Amino acid sequence: MVVEIKQGEPVEKILHVSVPTLATDTRTILLRVYRHNPNARGDEPRMVTYRVPCTKGLTVLDALLWVKEHVDNGLAFRYSCRMGICGSCGMLINGKPMLGCETQISELGTDVVEVGPLTNYPVVRDVATDFTDFFSHHNRVRPYLIRKENGEDKPVEKELLQTEEQKLEYYQFTMCIMCGLCDAACPIVAMDREFLGPQALAQAYRFAIDSRDQGWTERAEVVDSPHGCFRCELAGSCSAVCPKGVDPGMGVQLLKREVLKRRFARP
Repeated sequence: MVVEIKQGEPVEKILHVSVPTLATDTRTILLRVYRHNPNARGDEPRMVTYRVPCTKGLTVLDALLWVKEHVDNGLAFRYSCRMGICGSCGMLINGKPMLGCETQISELGTDVVEVGPLTNYPVVRDVATDFTDFFSHHNRVRPYLIRKENGEDKPVEKELLQTEEQKLEYYQFTMCIMCGLCDAACPIVAMDREFLGPQALAQAYRFAIDSRDQGWTERAEVVDSPHGCFRCELAGSCSAVCPKGVDPGMGVQLLKREVLKRRFARP
């Protein structure tokens, strides 16, 4: 069944999405969306199809917002900045983890677009997923500068200088927006819920090689563990889906090298 607005029916004013109302000469697409509320008794997972007008520049997030405002206001998904900065709108688009706000429907090359929740995350409702474990793993690697003279958990109180070369060693990994796409694509995350995941491990490396940081001992206890960096089997899928080119897979491999180098370093 296709849920759509019939010709001649009144359409409410668009408040947030600059997508025109359905016209006879407007190209349309079929948007198939995963619907499921785990907290509602008897609600079974299903795919619901909506017919959406497709105009130039329409993104998958725009299409979802059009559906929410014109057809089904109960549709649940996350978004915020709509500029590929916040990382909130991560979702499965035609089976691949992507950002809804950066995915142009015209570039997908199909008139049928399937949208679902990210894999490897519990579903909260419809396309919205639970990131509790994701943020917990991120926090475990202590993603901040640790300075002994200032107390491990206190903010740095003075300027710490470093050269441009020292900054460039880790700069690539500062571009992470914590969208969670890499963890959704990782086959090890799918099998091992305790695995830290590519996002957290890449951030651990980012701080491990920062010339201003002194927290290697604390982080090594987490990353050099059964569920740490050596659990990674280098599938490379995390780097393939990263929307910012961070290459978390490379970060994990460099972290392995750093662990071994420091583990076997002479006192």
